[in-house]
Amino acid sequence: MSLALRLRQNLIPWGLFIGFWTVIGLSFASQFYLSSALFGYYTVTWSQAIGITLGDWYVWALLSLAIVWFARRFPLQRRHWAKLAVIHTAASLLVCVAYVLIRAGVGQLQSPWLGMTTTFWGTAERLFLKNTFLNLLIYWIIVSVSLGFDYYRKFRDREVRTADLERRLAEAKLMALQMQLNPHFLFNTLHTISALVHKDVEAADRMIARLSELLRLALENTNANEVPLAQELDFLRRYLEIEQTRFGDRLSVKLEVAPDTLAAQVPNLVLQPLVENAIRHGLEPHRRPGCIQLRAERKGDQLELEVRDNGGGLAPGKPFQAGVGLANTQARLEHLYGRGQRCELRAAVGGGLVVSLRLPYRVGPGGAERV
Repeated sequence: MSLALRLRQNLIPWGLFIGFWTVIGLSFASQFYLSSALFGYYTVTWSQAIGITLGDWYVWALLSLAIVWFARRFPLQRRHWAKLAVIHTAASLLVCVAYVLIRAGVGQLQSPWLGMTTTFWGTAERLFLKNTFLNLLIYWIIVSVSLGFDYYRKFRDREVRTADLERRLAEAKLMALQMQLNPHFLFNTLHTISALVHKDVEAADRMIARLSELLRLALENTNANEVPLAQELDFLRRYLEIEQTRFGDRLSVKLEVAPDTLAAQVPNLVLQPLVENAIRHGLEPHRRPGCIQLRAERKGDQLELEVRDNGGGLAPGKPFQAGVGLANTQARLEHLYGRGQRCELRAAVGGGLVVSLRLPYRVGPGGAERV
């Protein structure tokens, strides 16, 4: 941080502080000038009115610094309120005496300029008799305002800490859900490799190589809650290469991805468990060829993702039970987007199952929206 910037940051609060007391002084100067001109026994000039009232309120500006410090040192609380009330009452009387003495000294300095002749003790006596109750009131007003600002600052600090804790809790929950997905996916893939290793060694070897690439990609994005759709599709393609090694011609994949959706942010590893679920329940139980269709489309401020299979679909009358992948996907969407998301499971026309996701459409930092 440059020296000029530091000076500017330090000067701004002091400028606002002096400006605040100057505005109060000028407002009282206007009232003093008009009242003396209309109803007073003598008139004062505008410069005299300003000099007298600014002298009054600049002294209070100086004393307010000590009052605010004292109010924070001895904040008024329910506990020990009687003791604190006595302390502040004594402090208010001392402040009144300090105001009278300082203001009388300032009055002596102003006398030649204002064309007024008065002694120090004469001014002090007049101020003490005339302004004591007003000075006590000003003391308690400053204490009350300081207390109010302190309560507001503590309230804002609690809000910030609460929001930060909620954010960390949400991130921890999302991380836990993602950590559940990784072993789940790894277990299923290793199970597939073990089934192939005695039947087709070369295919098993290819799957191990592709699995290592897939794990590298997964580890690189472990801490990312959201990634661009293009990156998620790249991960999905590598996963599908493993599955196509296993199923061969039985598995075909169709991608219908609108170009303007590639930069959109989606939850990390959101598509792989859906496609895996479609393969396990839509393709694996049947001997016929299976087709997995993936569609991505922007609809206004929403991004719609859809995974469709041509398997047997939902059995009539049999309740659907979500597996680890689908259940974790739904939980992650709720944590990330709240009510701004939708996850639907429905029967596809002509057979099979459709999983449809709707998310807020947004492009991450550094991403460029493509239309």
